[in-house]
Amino acid sequence: MRFEPSGDRRSPTVVIFIFIMLKMALFRHFVFHGIQADKLLADAAAVIVLLAVVELVIPARWKGTALGALNAVLSLLLFASTLYFSYYGTLPTYTALSGLDQVLQIRDSVGSTIQAVNYLFFLDLAILFIIYVVNKIRGVRHDGAKRILRPKILVALAVVCAVTSGMLIRSGIGIPNEIVQAESLGVLNYQIAAAIKAGEDQKEAMNGSVEETAAAAAGLQDGYPYQDAGTAVAGTPDYFGAAKGKNVIVVQLEAFQTFPIHLKLDGKEVTPVLNKLAGESFYFPHVFQQIGQGNTSDAEFMSNTSIYPTGAVAMSTGYGDRVIPSLPRLLQQEQYVSNTFHINDVTFWDRNRLYPALGFDKYYDKPSFHNDHFNSFGASDEELYRVSLEKLKEHQAQDKPFYVQIVTTSSHHPFKVPQDRQHIAVPEGLKGTQLGDYIMSVNYTDYALGLFIEELKASGLWENTMLVVYGDHAGLQSKDTDAEWASSQLGIKYDDLVSRFNIPLFIHVPGTKGKAVDQVGGQVDIMPTVSNLLGISLMEKNYTAFGQDLLNIERNVIGMRYYLPTGSFFNNEILFVPGKGFEDGKAIDIRTMEPVTDFSAYRADYDYILELMQLSDDYVRLLPKRAPQ
Repeated sequence: MRFEPSGDRRSPTVVIFIFIMLKMALFRHFVFHGIQADKLLADAAAVIVLLAVVELVIPARWKGTALGALNAVLSLLLFASTLYFSYYGTLPTYTALSGLDQVLQIRDSVGSTIQAVNYLFFLDLAILFIIYVVNKIRGVRHDGAKRILRPKILVALAVVCAVTSGMLIRSGIGIPNEIVQAESLGVLNYQIAAAIKAGEDQKEAMNGSVEETAAAAAGLQDGYPYQDAGTAVAGTPDYFGAAKGKNVIVVQLEAFQTFPIHLKLDGKEVTPVLNKLAGESFYFPHVFQQIGQGNTSDAEFMSNTSIYPTGAVAMSTGYGDRVIPSLPRLLQQEQYVSNTFHINDVTFWDRNRLYPALGFDKYYDKPSFHNDHFNSFGASDEELYRVSLEKLKEHQAQDKPFYVQIVTTSSHHPFKVPQDRQHIAVPEGLKGTQLGDYIMSVNYTDYALGLFIEELKASGLWENTMLVVYGDHAGLQSKDTDAEWASSQLGIKYDDLVSRFNIPLFIHVPGTKGKAVDQVGGQVDIMPTVSNLLGISLMEKNYTAFGQDLLNIERNVIGMRYYLPTGSFFNNEILFVPGKGFEDGKAIDIRTMEPVTDFSAYRADYDYILELMQLSDDYVRLLPKRAPQ
């Protein structure tokens, strides 16, 4: 191995390699909580391949520029991945790039996650830029750089590193836990593994058919003990048709967790409206988020379809070109008109594609609302409900049954409520904290919903309308709100996983006595439950649902991924999070929130949910595409 003489023609490749590897170590420190020197070898192999390509392909006079560009791109990748992990709890793959155009619309949320130490990824770039400027002023010239190794040796080194990366990818591609997979493969090899798996999944799905996949899903679900064999009763399900012919309003509450329900601070209820609604409705306190990369838009997708998000892409972006079986399409057959309301621009998360895919007749977005500058999104929940009510009254006047989904935003991260809209004072210890801001934002959300309900009653709509209210996803961020501290401040047990992902679900049916339903569920279960109450049999309609009617099961298991690794699930007893597989996973009791050391009895649930979610992925990939509009 012979190095070229040093001097003005010295190659900067070694220096760039050192800089990049220091950043890889920094990234592992931020994300995996340790430098992990042994696992840095995986990162080093991938980086050497990239640097070797630059050395072999780029002419000497442009090599410095190419190396600088590569360094800058990798720095940006590591910086963005660190912020992404901090906010979402998972690592982005190349598919997350499809959502970069959404960043400016949530800039307040993104900006709040950045810490000064994150800018260390760009420190060397700043220093090198200063050196470059100084040399320009001084008139110092660099005539390019020679290779540090002979071409044959460089090719051999690149091949060895490429083969090493290939072997690592092959051995780790089957790990369902994305975090463990990225930790083992390194951030660059992880991207390649994601691309390979996406290609394999797509190829496998295309070899099947919608009908075959639906039949496989039905057969799999028939074999799961959702009801005890001794108590399962054939015939009409409980509450079937309790809301038949009623209007349906679905309100999706932004970043709304369950813990504020029935919570009092200094003797004052945080959510008095929802507390009252809980007593008059079917209230499900053990429902959990299941969103993927699309976040709020994925919650809209799930509540209308009972199909799992793939986790690889926002469903609005990846599948907005399909004809998706949905609640709006089912209700069209019952002569319902369907509308959806969101105060942001409809292109946010590609809702302009999602809503036609779901079969909504009409959507109302930003131009439909007066911007009262509540937060960075614009209009407040009060304005959202005002416009929604106007349209509902029009349907009422035309004697048309309607299905309406209303998506709120006033409790969006970072939870800043204008002073003149604050309706609760938080204790001194919570002032200026994310938890304190969150309490004020959900209190406002509750207040605005209360005004809407009163208007529904005054207009005569209340007694002829089923109201469904649920949270889309977690609000509090782990890095900003310590679970133990939150528990002490709130006077309740708050767990960073169970409590954070626990969202409320309320279904108010006029004339039906309310009750708390202890059954565990997820967003994928909303559509089957609502359909049952409307007297629509999904089986008779030949509709494929991957969730269950929560009013007619005794046991449940729901999958979750993206915010937790693939293979994670909630059942009636535990939250399970896998390691490399099942055996090295961990479990938490969802009621006591204490660790469960022996979870061996739940192996069947783990295998079942992995298979069910894979079938859901195959099913949605096989759905037919819509005609261009």
